[in-house]
Amino acid sequence: MRCFIGIDLGSTTTKAVVVDEDQHIIGRGITNSRSNYDTAATIAKQEALLNGRFHLFRQSLQRSHALNGDLDAFIGQLERDFRSEQYLEQLVDLEDTCQRSVATGHFGAATGAVSEAITEVFRRLKAEAHLLFAPGAKRKSDFFRDIAGSQYLAIGETVAKESGTRYDYLLNVFDRSIIEVENRVYADSIRRHLLSALERTFKELPQTQSRRGAIEAPIKGVLDTEMEETYVVGTGYGRARLPFSKEHVRSEILCHGLGAHVMYPGTATVLDIGGQDTKAIQVDPAGIVESFQMNDRCAAGCGRYLGYIADEMNMGLHELGPMAMKSTKAIRINSTCTVFAGAELRDRLSLGDKREDIMAGLHRAIILRAMSILARSGGIRDQFTFTGGVAKNEAAVKALKDLVKENYGELQLNIDPDSIYTGALGGATFAWRAVVEEGKTAQAEAR
Repeated sequence: MRCFIGIDLGSTTTKAVVVDEDQHIIGRGITNSRSNYDTAATIAKQEALLNGRFHLFRQSLQRSHALNGDLDAFIGQLERDFRSEQYLEQLVDLEDTCQRSVATGHFGAATGAVSEAITEVFRRLKAEAHLLFAPGAKRKSDFFRDIAGSQYLAIGETVAKESGTRYDYLLNVFDRSIIEVENRVYADSIRRHLLSALERTFKELPQTQSRRGAIEAPIKGVLDTEMEETYVVGTGYGRARLPFSKEHVRSEILCHGLGAHVMYPGTATVLDIGGQDTKAIQVDPAGIVESFQMNDRCAAGCGRYLGYIADEMNMGLHELGPMAMKSTKAIRINSTCTVFAGAELRDRLSLGDKREDIMAGLHRAIILRAMSILARSGGIRDQFTFTGGVAKNEAAVKALKDLVKENYGELQLNIDPDSIYTGALGGATFAWRAVVEEGKTAQAEAR
């Protein structure tokens, strides 16, 4: 089947979307942007195509009626088992890389002890791996570096104490090794892992064993279907670093405007708050950009600002929004400057202000800055679509809704749960248009 792919290379994450010939989204993929942009783009695309496979598995199994009421449980278990297989392969790779790092790490007389400690750390990591992918397991991230890193740090500290090995040696080995491992692509093992995961899923769901043949046939049929990368379009913060020719690259503004239009055809105004910038875009009824404004080179009021605040508060980025939602008092934050954020935060805490009230004030300040950018672009028109990573932050959404109502009255505000993929969706739509629409035009002209 022909596939059309958009890749949005962002400052912190890289996203990819795959659409089919009917312009239906069949797959989405995301990865951290890491140090190697080519690898980030490749892995995001690989993840989107894999997600597309699972979408096709579901469709094919629905048509076959092989699972009846067990479809959701089976697909969910199959995906968990696949991720577990994939994680274990990367753990083995990371262990081998760590041991090579030990051999060249100049640990002197401690080299043998460090190597033994690394072996024990990974023995425990592998033993606990299945728990990370059990039904209902909650992971703060799905990126290998984050999952393996948090597990390695916790287990490594315990092993270091038990063995009398210096903990900083174990940290040094991990830091030297993880970059090499996360910049490797494991595309060749996807089919093997899917088939292994299928075996595990049948064991986990024994009630499906009696229908094994009817279930396997559509799944293997999908695996044997080639997903042809017909046309790929790249965009995003790092688009200049993508390994594409110029005709396969589009600006962020064009892709975000078109992507928002595809999600919500009535969109007139788009606000995108990403990791490093804020974009205010006005589009016409066809999704074509009419005007836009962006923040200056300063990252104030963007996702990175929230990341800095999370670091200052010793919290996870995902915890900021829920904390701000507990606020009972409005606090005015004077600056959204990332450089001075820590100082103002500490001043507020020293004055006795509650953390949740400070967080609410910070979120309102971010949205106020975004509103000024929107005003310069032409204001907010109905319908209004909010996209980007910050659109997943409930406190930012609340602040935006409140300020829009105060300044513009009742407008339709669209927030898609997958809005982080807006730019990639715009890129995929450009890719689809480049082949399908132009093909139709050529056929019409030939007649």
